[in-house]
Amino acid sequence: MTADLTASDLEEAGAVLAAEAARFASFGWMRGTSGNLSVVLTRDPLRLAVTASGHDKGELTPADVVLVDGNGAAVHEGKPSAEAELHARVAALTGAGAVVHVHTVASVALGHRHPGGIVFKDIEMLKGVGQPAHDVEVTLPVIANSQDMKVLGDRLEAAREPRMPAVVVAGHGLYVWGDTPRQARHHTEVVEWLLELELTRR
Repeated sequence: MTADLTASDLEEAGAVLAAEAARFASFGWMRGTSGNLSVVLTRDPLRLAVTASGHDKGELTPADVVLVDGNGAAVHEGKPSAEAELHARVAALTGAGAVVHVHTVASVALGHRHPGGIVFKDIEMLKGVGQPAHDVEVTLPVIANSQDMKVLGDRLEAAREPRMPAVVVAGHGLYVWGDTPRQARHHTEVVEWLLELELTRR
């Protein structure tokens, strides 16, 4: 590990992420090996536990995480998700303590339909992301996909709406964040609910 982190710290984070992944997989949001999760372990230097690449997200164990640095590179052994760099970028940019990436049908479908962003207004569930239910219009940003995480991170930074802890990557899925894994989970469930509502309206 590092001077400030131990193997038990990483295992504890892995147990939390495994439980969160199992929950999302049960909803059909992390089918097969799709999606990835992370939690920040230290800020200075930035270190995150990120789910390992190529694992069924419904069957993760506490050992199925990799410690990565602020560039998303593995600090020791292990192969993190290919999107670990973007998780690190989101954590650094937003101050989030946890990041969730899921592949939901609603996020992909609406990302195609609304490339300029998805607008929500006068919906009670907006309270779940800290916004008033009425008289406020909030846009969930949509950005074009890229296999280059630096490019994708730049697009996310340029499009980010501080009132909405999430962004849709067109043709790919949904990134959501929060102060803790639990808050990131709640934000993910709320934003996905909003997306599903918008999808049924159309």
